[in-house]
Amino acid sequence: MHSKRETIPKSWPVPRKGTAYVVRPSHSLKKGIPLLIVLRDLLKLARNRKEVKKALHEKKVALNNKPATDEKNPLLLYDVLTILPAKKHFRLELSEKGKFCLKEIPDSESGTKIAKIIDKKILKGNKTQLNLSDGRNFLSDIKCKVNDSVVIDLKNRKIEKCLPLKEKAKAVVFEGKHSGKRGEIIKIDNERKMVELSVESHEKNTAEKKGESKKINVLIKQLMVIK
Repeated sequence: MHSKRETIPKSWPVPRKGTAYVVRPSHSLKKGIPLLIVLRDLLKLARNRKEVKKALHEKKVALNNKPATDEKNPLLLYDVLTILPAKKHFRLELSEKGKFCLKEIPDSESGTKIAKIIDKKILKGNKTQLNLSDGRNFLSDIKCKVNDSVVIDLKNRKIEKCLPLKEKAKAVVFEGKHSGKRGEIIKIDNERKMVELSVESHEKNTAEKKGESKKINVLIKQLMVIK
């Protein structure tokens, strides 16, 4: 299944001009970017879809510590991609301009990823289920709330720790006009469901000097707490 090039999400770092269609991810259209585009267009490890499918068939690529099998599967924010022959690891992040980008990370950081808690349920037996932004569900006794983030141990498939939504916590904006901005939470307004965030300006030709901080207001639902 494909999408017209001009309708792809703005977060994809793909030219608007070119072939009429681009591959559509199997799910999470606006939250991720297909593995095919990552391997072919971002990392340039393959020239075409056939080469990407061959690499996946030969189990040369892992996603979040599991073999990647479908070129249409999306990488979601903070997912970890491993190129096994080269022993290289990459984490999907957002650039300052809100575009998906890959950051190479050391082996010591490849075993974990961050996700946001979007729902919390109490099941039979008083067990707590956490539903996360990347589609995962975990049973966990860790004390945390909706809108907090968690660090996932990818190897052991469990939650390592909670990153609470609180003042002075570091956070990234993943949706809206401020997408890609990172900073420190100054104030939380639970009634308006908003956060005041102090972010560093990286832009030139603005009223703020490059490197100076400015304050922005962001909806809590558009924000994720990070380390």
